[in-house]
Amino acid sequence: MILAVLEARGFAVESKLQLGPTNIVRAAILAGQIDIYPEYTGNGAIFFHLESDPAWKDWARGYDLVATLCRAKDHLVWLSPAPANNTWTIALRKDLAERHRLASMDDFAKYVASGGTIKLAASAEFVESPSALPAFEATYGFHLSDAQLLTLSGGNTSATLRAAAEGMSEVNAAMAYGTDGAVAALGLVALKDDKGAQIVYAPAPVMRRAVLQQYPQIEALLDPVFATLTLETLQKLNAEIAVDGLDAGAVAVSYLKSKHFLP
Repeated sequence: MILAVLEARGFAVESKLQLGPTNIVRAAILAGQIDIYPEYTGNGAIFFHLESDPAWKDWARGYDLVATLCRAKDHLVWLSPAPANNTWTIALRKDLAERHRLASMDDFAKYVASGGTIKLAASAEFVESPSALPAFEATYGFHLSDAQLLTLSGGNTSATLRAAAEGMSEVNAAMAYGTDGAVAALGLVALKDDKGAQIVYAPAPVMRRAVLQQYPQIEALLDPVFATLTLETLQKLNAEIAVDGLDAGAVAVSYLKSKHFLP
């Protein structure tokens, strides 16, 4: 979307979308090798070694903190974030959720405590990392035994979601991310984290300050776009790519045209 908007407004843009994972992309922008990329607010906890700061679990406070730190220490500017959160969630089979009226992690905890049947497919990282499943368990007061877990070697949510959707090895719950497009498409329901067990990962464009000073109009072009990217919107767009097999660039352009950001 960033590429499409800037190209449509006459900017000469070089795409480096396949540059690599977060650590490589962040190193590249700090070195001046790229000028702009989308980042998650919650990754600031890792960037600045502030994992225990409660601000990361609040949408607005997390954004303000990472924006302040990046501007002061890295000469980077965070533009406005999308009103969405791509954090870890637990998704249940829709039939199970509806039968037992499970909509939130509080509901889930009570169901587990009452002896409800649960088998969760998740990555080893999700099961073991203090910020993932253990954080859910500590916040909501439940515990899943080894028998209630199917731990997969990789961290790909497509595998965990499919395991739950297909009932593989009696799995009826899955590790997921907030904006996973396959959740609804596979007949699953993501549980709400009302108590904020997880860090908030809101996506926002991050720019080198010198580049934004040179092209200040970029902020006015991108802020309205990101303002429309709600959780539901991102889930729908991701489903078009992950489930329907459409090209990501084509999905981005189609969405931007539908919202009149592109002619």
